[in-house]
Amino acid sequence: MQIEFDDIGPAKITQLYAPQIPLRAVVVIDNTARGPAIGGIRVSPEVDVEEVYRLARTMTFKSAVADLPHGGGKAGIIADPKDPNLEKIIRTFARMISGLTEYIPAPDLGCHEEAMAWVLDEIGRVAGLPEELGGLPLDKLGATGYGLAECAEIACRQAGLTLSGARVAIQGLGSVGKAAARFLAAKGALVVAVSDSQGGVHNRDGMNVDKLIAAKDAQGTVTSFDGGESITGDDLFQVDCDILIPAATPDVICERNAAAIRAKLILEGANIPATPQAERALAGRGVLIVPDFIANAGGLIMAAMEYAGKSAGEAFSVIDEKIRANTERILVKARREQLLPREAAERIARERVKKAMRYREYSYP
Repeated sequence: MQIEFDDIGPAKITQLYAPQIPLRAVVVIDNTARGPAIGGIRVSPEVDVEEVYRLARTMTFKSAVADLPHGGGKAGIIADPKDPNLEKIIRTFARMISGLTEYIPAPDLGCHEEAMAWVLDEIGRVAGLPEELGGLPLDKLGATGYGLAECAEIACRQAGLTLSGARVAIQGLGSVGKAAARFLAAKGALVVAVSDSQGGVHNRDGMNVDKLIAAKDAQGTVTSFDGGESITGDDLFQVDCDILIPAATPDVICERNAAAIRAKLILEGANIPATPQAERALAGRGVLIVPDFIANAGGLIMAAMEYAGKSAGEAFSVIDEKIRANTERILVKARREQLLPREAAERIARERVKKAMRYREYSYP
């Protein structure tokens, strides 16, 4: 893919290579007009420049809509997250980005909070640290999942649903998916289907979320849970449900499966989980989609609060306030102006970023 530059970025694309490790990585700093860019380090054998570029732009929009004093960036390390040399890989990567002082690393897919301790040890700037080092552990606290549940409460009203009793399917029962399941169940929603990389499980009457998560944690897969029928990962997208939450990898909702989706509301728990074509097709069928940088902003907000020295209680309060207000604002704007929710949200984000750029004319980027 040829990276398309526009009126807000990306500001920098840095590719890294250390053959003696071996290490291959890319960092995209999309925009820093609003402040230093916070963005996770994604560790995956499949991650590439295009994915990191798209994720970095998502982070720019996410920070802007949440009105955080940060820009957007992202990093990708092309490696197996189970590599026994992961610590050496992460530490080498950290030293190689020491000069990119406008980028603040954070955890992401395949990169845990312990890795942030390694980064801190090397370069002294990071978000998403373990609590032993004074951090607000995003996975343990469930910040992104908490935000998704708050988003769901507002979005259900716009979609003509009642959250209590709503049937939820979650694609990807990792850290985000597990937290979303817990918080949604606490609000009365029924988790009827879940999946991970090894398969899925479905129970139309709803599943016991605590037992489901315990089975996942014990065996490493939801397929070990005996409270429902086995399904494939693809089957999950055809489950009869009210709310669908893609919470794993990019582009899982695409032209191939969009027509089979039966949900009335989609909350994007992962970043860039749907192709633009699929989003448009689903919207044409009346499916309401809350875009990633609105629905899953809880993790970024908590990372920013940690970086600013705030407590977990303060972070949860800000997540609650911002995600509920932004969900309402975006969906109302989309309905009134006959826009897709993503289009409505992007207009607000771009306006805020470009205004900040005008104030920083001589120093940006």
